[in-house]
Amino acid sequence: MASGSLFKKNRKKFCERIKPGSVAIFHSNDQMPTNADGLMPFRQNNDLFYLTGIDQEETSLIIFPDSKNQDCKEILFIKKTNENIRIWEGHKLTKEEAEKKSGIKTVFWNNDFTNILNDLMSKVYCVYLSTNEHPRAKVIVETKNTRLGNKIKTLFPNMKFEKSAPIMHQIRSIKEGEEINMIKKACEITRGGFERILNFIKPNIYEYNIQAELIHEFINNNSRGFAYEPIIASGKNACILHYTDNNQFLQNGDVILMDFGAEFNNYASDLTRCVPVNGKFTARQKNVYKSVLQIMREAKKLLKPGVFLHDYEKNVGKLVEKELVDLGLISMQDIKGQGANPAYKKYFMHGTSHHLGLDVHDVSDAKAPLSEGMVLTCEPGIYIPEENLGVRLENDILISKNEAIDLMDNILIDPDEIEDAMNN
Repeated sequence: MASGSLFKKNRKKFCERIKPGSVAIFHSNDQMPTNADGLMPFRQNNDLFYLTGIDQEETSLIIFPDSKNQDCKEILFIKKTNENIRIWEGHKLTKEEAEKKSGIKTVFWNNDFTNILNDLMSKVYCVYLSTNEHPRAKVIVETKNTRLGNKIKTLFPNMKFEKSAPIMHQIRSIKEGEEINMIKKACEITRGGFERILNFIKPNIYEYNIQAELIHEFINNNSRGFAYEPIIASGKNACILHYTDNNQFLQNGDVILMDFGAEFNNYASDLTRCVPVNGKFTARQKNVYKSVLQIMREAKKLLKPGVFLHDYEKNVGKLVEKELVDLGLISMQDIKGQGANPAYKKYFMHGTSHHLGLDVHDVSDAKAPLSEGMVLTCEPGIYIPEENLGVRLENDILISKNEAIDLMDNILIDPDEIEDAMNN
């Protein structure tokens, strides 16, 4: 588990980037309903967790670094418990426990939030509000951050407001050592899951049987479970990029694509492997697999400090072109006449790398180059619907000062070694 010193460091990085005389406000995610009196499992807001380490509902944080009152520079608000909550929901953090986890000395119950904020607002020049600014986010539910942020804007219309997201994207993209260790732990649990299913996969079982084996391994090793909805896609299903039905029968002769990762202490891992259902690749399947593996090996070398991801993707595209030509899927004539839409996109239509951290598709500054301490995936693929074949391979990569460090280099990936493991 992460220490309070990590979250102190994270808050310091945030405070160094906000305007003088500013206050910043962060809230936990709401507990989301299912139906009737049901609730979905709680998942903390990642910005709040990054700054406090508090993984509990009904939590808020106010940061006011220029406060003349030392006790008001950082204020944490947590849920006040009672005997009824203890009986029905269990233990909730005490103020002392919250202080130890977060490193924040000033801790109030959350019913004090409104009065304390109103008092602070007369002393500040600008308010930073937390919003989801991920470029791929589909925001269809109003979050607590948005709901209470809009309320503050209504109550204080003359106040200057800023978004905290651009700052959070900058600082969250570069991981501290403790964060990297938690990602490594998540990768290690994921490795155990993959090794578990290698001897389990065979014809005439269902995709969900494999998913069940993985979740067993994850939870048995102190993971909360999957870091994202797993993709267990056999045969033609592997050509559906976000396939999550995971309910089809495994057919003899098919290849199964499995994209999954364990979460550890809110940090994600992200792995993709493809294996033959019957334990033996056909010659064609192995050739496609080796092409993807070759692209991956060369692409990893391109991930280094100073590189911009848009340039990186262009260079990976050239690697893909070569392999597709060698496989007879496109021709040099196709490449010469491709125009604005690259010919290789017919068989490889997604990006090769994304940031990884508290979010699987972690936040980052898209305009900034790669730098030391960032963690990204590397996941090329080739998808051939007419052959009922999709192959994607994915490892998690740490950008160091001089090289790309593969955090999953101890997880089987060579096709011959995978066949050996499945048949022994």
